[in-house]
Amino acid sequence: MRPQAISPPGAPKAVGPYSVAVRIGDFLFASGQIPLDPVSNALISGEIEPQTERVLDNIKLVLADQGLTFGNVVKTTVFMTNLGEFAQMNGVYARYFTEPFPARSTIQVAALPKGAAVEIEIVAHFSTP
Repeated sequence: MRPQAISPPGAPKAVGPYSVAVRIGDFLFASGQIPLDPVSNALISGEIEPQTERVLDNIKLVLADQGLTFGNVVKTTVFMTNLGEFAQMNGVYARYFTEPFPARSTIQVAALPKGAAVEIEIVAHFSTP
C-alpha cells in the first residue's frame, strides 16, 4: 500500500517540502496547519483566538476534501508559542470537536513557521463518525 499525497484545492499550500496531508489505508495524517489565509497563503494577524480558528478552519478544508469531519479525528497535536494562552486556544478548540474527543498533546515551542502563535496537526480515521 502506497501513501497518497493530499493537497486540497482551496486550502493553504505547504510552506516547505512536505505534503499538506497523506492518506495511507484508513488513516489521514495532516501536517501541522498554521493560521494561513487560504487565498493569499499569508499569516493572519491577531490574537490566539482568531489564529486558532483559522488553523481549525484550514484543517476542516483538508478533512472535507477527503469526505471527513472533525468526528473522524482520533489524535491532535497542538504546538503553541505561549502556553499562557492555553485557555483561549482551548475555548476555540472546544467549538470544533465533540465527544468522544480525540486524544491530544499540547506542547509549548520556542517558535513556529512564519511567526505563528499556534500550529495543529491531526490524524483522522476513515470511519463513520
